[in-house]
Amino acid sequence: MTRVTVRPTMLRWACERAGFDIDSLSQRIPQLPAWERGEKQPTFKQLEAFARATSTPFGYLFLPEPPEEPVPIPDFRTMRDARVRRPSPDLLDIVYLCQHRQDWYRDFARVEGEEPLPFVGAANVNDDVVGAAVAIREALGFDLDARRRMPTWTDALRWFIGQADALGVLVMVSGVVGSNNRRKLDPTEFRGFALSDPLAPLVFVNGADTKAAQMFTLAHELAHIWLGQTALSDSQPAEAPAPAVERWCNRMAAELLVPLETFRAEYDRRAELGTELDRLAKRFKVSTLVILRRIHDAGGLRGDTYWRAYNEELARLRALPTGSGGDFYLTLGARAGKRFARAVVASTLEGRSSFTESFRLLGFKKMSTFDELGRSLGMLF
Repeated sequence: MTRVTVRPTMLRWACERAGFDIDSLSQRIPQLPAWERGEKQPTFKQLEAFARATSTPFGYLFLPEPPEEPVPIPDFRTMRDARVRRPSPDLLDIVYLCQHRQDWYRDFARVEGEEPLPFVGAANVNDDVVGAAVAIREALGFDLDARRRMPTWTDALRWFIGQADALGVLVMVSGVVGSNNRRKLDPTEFRGFALSDPLAPLVFVNGADTKAAQMFTLAHELAHIWLGQTALSDSQPAEAPAPAVERWCNRMAAELLVPLETFRAEYDRRAELGTELDRLAKRFKVSTLVILRRIHDAGGLRGDTYWRAYNEELARLRALPTGSGGDFYLTLGARAGKRFARAVVASTLEGRSSFTESFRLLGFKKMSTFDELGRSLGMLF
């Protein structure tokens, strides 16, 4: 039986990169401790299984030392005011996947003769947030009264995604890498990112987050598209993220979702805080954290009082069960983005793209799944 030589440092690096330790992973791969101690070497198939378990590119394991793996887009995430250093393989792979999809759609748009979208790069961080939010709201058709009348977070978010999709933005919402339900994305690592492009602007929203949080993330990433800027964000509605562009995008997202003038007219300063948070969150279809931010902006909470209330509410929300996210977020159309999925299906049916290519882009392997997707998009009967 042929065995291959792999350095113990590379095994340890692959485990740490994937968020495992040797002991925990040895329950799945019993030989791993002996490999790590250098007492034995794995077979080729065993090392392939280890690479799959740790989501490591197989060739990396033969390198003399661990490679640098920076996020391939500008990274504005912060944690305790320090930039996050090591991205997980899940984050890297979902960014690579979305870049590949964007490249494909850009070529598709050129063949279709589509014109550059005028809103990409139309804003500037020096623009007045209120005026810019009005322009974005009008472009999207983001009617506040219509959103208020919607019964659930899911309905409001579906509508918001549909508006961005209709305008020309590729919106992808998923809580997993591709269609691999075993590779769940961590919303504490990132909440979303924007890939700016005049023909194929793309927004990815981490579907593992709460629906109300996804609403804010989508608004935040759309602000990046209006700036014409590619970025990876944590997009929390906190008071002031370190990068200036993130502060502008947070302010834009808050104003887009909850216009401050409207909020001031509806906010009851005399009401108990918890009751008012719940009422206004349901009213505007946003998270209670966004409402807390707007209370702060309206002068209702300041300084330590604001941050104490914010941190307490954040801890309460994190303790709640997240649920499955609903069928809408599990569909292929939502994961790949309906605009993108429609384009791939159309290109395949017209013979411009092969079924093999379309399966790879959409993340499945069966013809029956393609047919089901086509029917769900109204393109097959």
